[in-house]
This record gives sequence, C-alpha cells and structure tokens, in this order.
Amino acid sequence: MYGDTEVLRRRVDQLREQAVDIRALADQLVAQTELTGWTGRAAESMSVRVAERAAHLRVAATQHDVAADSLAKHLHDVETLQEAIADTEKRVGVLVAEARTRLADVERRNETAEGGVRVEPDADDVTLAAFDPPPSGHRDWLTIELPGHKAG
Repeated sequence: MYGDTEVLRRRVDQLREQAVDIRALADQLVAQTELTGWTGRAAESMSVRVAERAAHLRVAATQHDVAADSLAKHLHDVETLQEAIADTEKRVGVLVAEARTRLADVERRNETAEGGVRVEPDADDVTLAAFDPPPSGHRDWLTIELPGHKAG
C-alpha cells in the first residue's frame, strides 16, 4: 500500500503544532524584550532587531502551515486512491469469481452432455478466469481493464 496515511496524518499534526510553537516563541521573544525595562538607543536598536527576528519566525510558522496544508491535500489524494484501489479489487474479485462459477457450470454441462454436444465457454469468462491480479493495494489496480470493468 502506498502512502502510510497514519504517518502522513501525524506529520500534518506535527507541522501545525510546530507553527503554533514558533508563533508563540516569536510573541515570547517580543514580550521579553519589552519587559526588560531597558531604554535608550541601544534598547531601541535591540527592539527593532527582535521585531525583525520575530517577523522571520512568523514567516517560518506560516511556511509550516503551508506545508501542513499541502501534506493534508496529499493525504486526501492518497486516501482517495486507496479507496479506488480497494473498490476495484473488490469489484474485479466479484467478476472473476462469477466467471469461474460460470466456467465450472459449462464444464459440468459438457461432462454430462449427451451426443457430444458441447457448449463453448464465454470468451469474457475465460479472460476473467485467467486474470492474474496485481498485489493487493498496488497502484496497477487503477489501470486494469477486463470484461465488465474498465479502468477509471
């Protein structure tokens, strides 16, 4: 299975938490500077530098939010594809099982047929019964085209 959604979900949460933490650090840095009680030109210079650093921290926090949003979208896409793969596996499994049942019925009828009259199996059933599926959860399930099932 591609894309471990639990790992992705945890990483999205981590990025969002880090963004909150970084913003809190920026606020704390500014607040601590204001609480020093220091005055004068050097204090003003330090305040400007701290404000600049806090602004950089806030930009970094925003970048964490953007990364979390992007990863959350990717997570949604992965889940959508995983659902499509599982649905295709299930539908194709039913088609194959039904075809094998019909082929077994044809074989039984031919074994008991009198007068040598044989029934030919349906070509679609033969194709379905011979289907060699990809591993469960594999992306190749998304491109399978079989009688009764088209990729998409």
